[in-house]
Amino acid sequence: MENQIEILTIQFKTPISDKEIKWFRGAIIHALQNDNILFHNHTPTNYRYSYPLIQYKRIDQCAAIVCINEGIAAMGDFFANYTGEMTIGNQRKQMEIESLKPALFTIKLWEHMSCYKIKRWLPLNSRNYAIYNQIESLVERIEFLEKILIGNILAFTKGVGIFLEEELVCRITEVTRSYPIRNKEVNMEAFDIKFVSNISLPDYIGLGKNVSINCGIVVAEHAYLKADQGSPCCDKI
Repeated sequence: MENQIEILTIQFKTPISDKEIKWFRGAIIHALQNDNILFHNHTPTNYRYSYPLIQYKRIDQCAAIVCINEGIAAMGDFFANYTGEMTIGNQRKQMEIESLKPALFTIKLWEHMSCYKIKRWLPLNSRNYAIYNQIESLVERIEFLEKILIGNILAFTKGVGIFLEEELVCRITEVTRSYPIRNKEVNMEAFDIKFVSNISLPDYIGLGKNVSINCGIVVAEHAYLKADQGSPCCDKI
């Protein structure tokens, strides 16, 4: 069906910390018998700049993998050699699978606005970080972030082969917190926010930078407003 994507969420029973996600990713890649670019998004000489179709997550404090479209078939390479154990960092861990949740999800624009929250969102590169810091008005800062958020969502839809024909609307309703996180020896500004949008987005997909390693994780909350109404308070379902 048009505008549908396939998603497989693999939830493990093993608790994991945010800093261990990159080691978890490395353990998955190490377990593969055949190299597959979808697991790491780079070649020996370059990067795969398309939207990551295999994303390594921390869901309910435990390790998880979210696979989209072609990423689902690629996981067969992992399961072919899956032993139930992995070395994460310098620790050997049992990695029992809690659940496998396949889904078909329809991405489309609606007349109502849906509520979402996003954690560890990295919207700012070095160029727009400088611009953001020069903006004194809080309202203008929010508007600046909203434009980036729209771009992040459009990058996601394009990356999964969906092109929107009508206007995408996003409004940030709350910046819960902002904080620095370390990535590749560089400090980056992360945000936890709530926003409303007229698009349907699946839970646990990533938006922004570093989505393959637990950044920009989206979770839907409550949807009940018409697109031309004011901002709701996002009550969690």
